[in-house]
Amino acid sequence: MPITPNQFRKGAKIEVDGDPYAIVEWLHIKCGRGGATVRTKMKNLITGRVLERTYSSDEKIKEPDFEEKKMQYLYKDGAEYIFMDQESYEQVHLGEDEVGDAYEFMPENLEVSVQFFNGKPIGVTLPNFVELEVVETEPGLKGDTVTGGTKGATVVTGGKIQVPLFINEGDVLKIDTRDETYIERVRSAK
Repeated sequence: MPITPNQFRKGAKIEVDGDPYAIVEWLHIKCGRGGATVRTKMKNLITGRVLERTYSSDEKIKEPDFEEKKMQYLYKDGAEYIFMDQESYEQVHLGEDEVGDAYEFMPENLEVSVQFFNGKPIGVTLPNFVELEVVETEPGLKGDTVTGGTKGATVVTGGKIQVPLFINEGDVLKIDTRDETYIERVRSAK
C-alpha cells in the first residue's frame, strides 16, 4: 500500500529504486502558490548510503516488503553467522556483508533483530547494550580513578573500545553498541 510524504516519520521505511530506505530527516516546505514539498534524508538499509530527495506532498511512495524478526545468534561457521528464529526454530545464515561490524560486540546466544527485505535477510541490529568480558588490556594501576584517562581494551568477541584506566582483564563491562562506548563496569575480576 503506497504512502504519501505527509506520512513520513523518523524511522519510517520506504522503497526507492528497488531498495529499502529508512527516513532519517524530513522537512515540509510550503511554497507560496505551488503545492507543498517534503525534503527528505534517508538511509539505504542494505548499503548504508545516505540519499537526499525531495517529494511533492501528494506523491505516492511504495512501502517496502520489510520485516524485522527477533532471533538468537548461535555461532559462526566459516564466513557465515547462524541465527535462529526463537518461535519456529528456523535457522538463517548471514554472510559477513550482512552482519557488518556487529560481530565485534555479538556474543553467542545474544538475541538480536534481523532485518528481511523481500524475504531475504539483509542486516542485523544489536540490542542497545551488551555485557562483555575484557580479555586484553594493560593492567590497572593503584590509585587510578573513574575521572582519569582511558586506555584500549579488547572484549571477548574481538571488539575494541576505550575504557577507564582502572579496568582490568576479566572485568565484565556494559557497552553501548550504537557508538561502541564503555558505559560501566558490571562485575570486577576477582
